[in-house]
Amino acid sequence: MRTMFEALLALLNQGEDAVLATVASAQGSTPRGAGSQLLAGRSGLLAGTIGGGPGEAQALALAAELLKEGKSAVRRLELRHGGELDSVCGGEQTVLLQFIPHDSASWRALAREVLERLEARRGGWLVLEAGADPVLLEEAGPAWDGKRLVLPLPKGERVVIFGGGHCALALVPVLRSVGFRVAVFDDRPEFASEERFPEAETVVCGRYTDFAAGLELTEEDYAVVMTSGHSHDFEVEEQLLRRPLAYVGVMGSRTKTAYVNGKLREAGVPEEALRRVHTPIGTAIKAVTPEEIAVSITGELIYERALRREAAGAAEHGCPSHL
Repeated sequence: MRTMFEALLALLNQGEDAVLATVASAQGSTPRGAGSQLLAGRSGLLAGTIGGGPGEAQALALAAELLKEGKSAVRRLELRHGGELDSVCGGEQTVLLQFIPHDSASWRALAREVLERLEARRGGWLVLEAGADPVLLEEAGPAWDGKRLVLPLPKGERVVIFGGGHCALALVPVLRSVGFRVAVFDDRPEFASEERFPEAETVVCGRYTDFAAGLELTEEDYAVVMTSGHSHDFEVEEQLLRRPLAYVGVMGSRTKTAYVNGKLREAGVPEEALRRVHTPIGTAIKAVTPEEIAVSITGELIYERALRREAAGAAEHGCPSHL
């Protein structure tokens, strides 16, 4: 969503109109679900996606028409083989397409407010309706009544990387490319600098024995441990495993893991906490290089994030999650 509204604000500042297409509902097999968005201008697609393929092509064609007419609309896109669109997905998407004039003060103000909230990790609910000014609410719930769509503003999950070596250097941009916010912590000034990690949201140089003095973690954070040695891994893990976190992953061999776990047990860390640790970290793709390791770790984090989002969505609607 950040990229979407950055692009929208830039387009409006250039004096150009836009169409924001948002999937309001999806049935059957579709490439993207409700809440996925794309932004189109007179030059075509500017940001986002609702799944690609013929469905997106149809949405972009509709956006081009609405830009000429200066109108908003709600349209149903069929994704059925041999149907309105030649696709084998076998589903349909209802898409809200909103025409946004370049001189709209309300949309310009909304774009700024959304970006400020995303930067500050402030929640909220975005209310979209064809032909109406957008609204931001402090409290609401996901809804679509055929005309009015209510979406949550994503706070953005954060990955905290302990260790600023070669693997961290490769990992940060990959995590950013899939929507994670990233913080890096290291005890060496030359490895903990904003120049080394320009894409990180936060870079902290401090003592591993007391990282909380320079970096506050929440139960929504994902922690990745890849320090320069066994002792630092132990120092960081002992603190991490005494607090609730969304995820803890540790890079290293099974021998290293066994050694550090032994020290953690001696320090009184319970077995239940040790079982929460993902180690060796990452999906099993036989990664070797820092770049391959970055892909492996990111894959596991994407999966864990999806599980948490599914569980949160099921809890919000009062039904069990099927994971």
